[in-house]
Amino acid sequence: MSQEPAPAVLYPDVAAHGSLAAALRAAAAGQGPSLPLTVTSSDPLRHATIASVVPHRHASYVTAWRHERRWTIQGSSNGRLMIRGATGDLPELLPVIRGWADGAGLDEIGQAAPFELLTGRFEVPDDNVADLIASEWQCLLKEAANAGWPQYQALIESAHADPRLRRLYPLTSHDALSFSNTPHYPFSPAFVSIGSLRGAGGYTIKDRWNRPALHHVTTAAEAIAIAVDRIPTADVA
Repeated sequence: MSQEPAPAVLYPDVAAHGSLAAALRAAAAGQGPSLPLTVTSSDPLRHATIASVVPHRHASYVTAWRHERRWTIQGSSNGRLMIRGATGDLPELLPVIRGWADGAGLDEIGQAAPFELLTGRFEVPDDNVADLIASEWQCLLKEAANAGWPQYQALIESAHADPRLRRLYPLTSHDALSFSNTPHYPFSPAFVSIGSLRGAGGYTIKDRWNRPALHHVTTAAEAIAIAVDRIPTADVA
């Protein structure tokens, strides 16, 4: 593993301003009010926090990479990641920071960003359960479409197409799909875990991702049919 360069070596222009927050504010000088950025005292050259006028937007920050000159920006809303992207051009971050801080809509922020940014989720300020579930499905569908893994994409799209599963919150872990009747932790007990087998093809059905396989099937439709049959009666609309 290559040795990590000192932040001042990889980011001398940032070091000249004393912090990443200061460097970003300097880059935005003359473009409106000062950017609402806070210096992270533990790592001032590689981390800055963004404040927003929208109260449910939080945990928002810019982070510099450690082995390559590049920055990641991400922002969460009510505990769920809404924006995340990376660029090697510091000024490209400015319209994203400004939009997020000023309360612009996600689509508007995404259009202003010259790099891939939106997670696919939409904001749910009131934590409405049905909207949180729909938002998570939208994110999962986008991820699956961009994954370059047709088998996994077929699984997610088939699950979403079934109204009995679509009303449940989708969870993914260890390349497996499961469901909860609540979008909040602790999630409801798993009733099925569908694994998509990379390279081997087909799908494995378990009651939980770390349990022995109950079924092996060839198509996403077969996997979804089994999942639907396993939905607890109390969870069926």
